[in-house]
Amino acid sequence: MARAATTNGAVILPNTDGRTVWVRRLADLMALITLDLGGEDAISEMERGLVRRIATQQVAIEKLEAAFAQDGAADDKALDLHQRLSNTLRRNQEALGLKRRSKDITPTLDAYLARQGQA
Repeated sequence: MARAATTNGAVILPNTDGRTVWVRRLADLMALITLDLGGEDAISEMERGLVRRIATQQVAIEKLEAAFAQDGAADDKALDLHQRLSNTLRRNQEALGLKRRSKDITPTLDAYLARQGQA
């Protein structure tokens, strides 16, 4: 039984040139988000769909932000789109279960004392 190229991972988006900056960034984000979730084998097909939506929204937001920086300003319509995309991105991330994880960067007492002795 033949499978679609997107299903078997041969292409990111059908009928598109996978070499464009936009598609390469999309692929990078999809891979990074998938890794955050434990890898390809750890996610369901529905989660894979959310990963694609989240990555697409992130790339679109980045494109808007680059335009804001290049233009030195943003009009009300572009800012409204940015806000709506950002809110939808956050909701999709919450649905997928992505959350910020704090990382303890405080050194242990032994590590701190060892560094002080080396100074």
